[in-house]
Amino acid sequence: MQKDQLFTRRRMLLAGAAVLGAAGTAGLVVAGGEEEAVRTAAPAPVPGPQARQAPLRSSAFRLRPLTGGAPARPAPRRLKVRTEPIFRIPEHGRQMMLTFDDGPNPDYTPHILDTLAKHDVRAMFFLCGECVEVNQHLVARMAEEGHVVGNHTWTHPLLTTLDRSEIKSEMERTSHIIEKTYGELPQWFRAPYGAWNRAAFQLGAEMGMEPMAWTIDTTDWDTPGTDVIIDRVESGAAPGVVILSHDAGGDRSQTVEAIQEWLPYLLDSGYHLTVPNRRL
Repeated sequence: MQKDQLFTRRRMLLAGAAVLGAAGTAGLVVAGGEEEAVRTAAPAPVPGPQARQAPLRSSAFRLRPLTGGAPARPAPRRLKVRTEPIFRIPEHGRQMMLTFDDGPNPDYTPHILDTLAKHDVRAMFFLCGECVEVNQHLVARMAEEGHVVGNHTWTHPLLTTLDRSEIKSEMERTSHIIEKTYGELPQWFRAPYGAWNRAAFQLGAEMGMEPMAWTIDTTDWDTPGTDVIIDRVESGAAPGVVILSHDAGGDRSQTVEAIQEWLPYLLDSGYHLTVPNRRL
């Protein structure tokens, strides 16, 4: 995409989102319902040499025109139905991935984006549709700065308590508003509370989304204290690890403070913070 097209699209999105307000949803990591949530333990920490990652190139996840003379977008390719989510990324060197759930939120997401930009790091944001609806400008910023976004349902319900049609509605509505604000359909899905069931796996595959879980839970949703969050990240760091944090769903000031400490620590320890390719 040409630079002038990108800026024109971003100005359109930001102008359309300027009148909107703020909202948030809640997030916990539990199992519930008739089917058991998938869990995993964090790996042991691995020390590394002092290193810094190279400056980022322009994003491959830029916005594209959605109206006017643009051709119709093809339906998402159906994927193989998994029976458990992805917990880790491939261990290509000392790579890790940062993920943030439940946003965007105007009180916390901008500060997290600022910290990521300061250190030239991209992350993955699993968005709730009702939060996207009132914070579209933040999703446009995520696209502009090269972050990847995923589907985290519309209202953050416990999927194991819903029927298939309700789950489908939660996922479809969120994918549609992400496409509208981010510029393309999400290719990743995360079940609220980490509570997966067969319908979620099947519907996600039908919508072209892979299920993504996590390796390290910072427990920031429980506001355990900034030092506890920092220790959980630094002690659990290892190649292939996926870190779970939250940028909405409650008071996330500890998360905002903690990332300012643990992010430069990871970079100084030789880790490269990455985002997934089009397909893992």
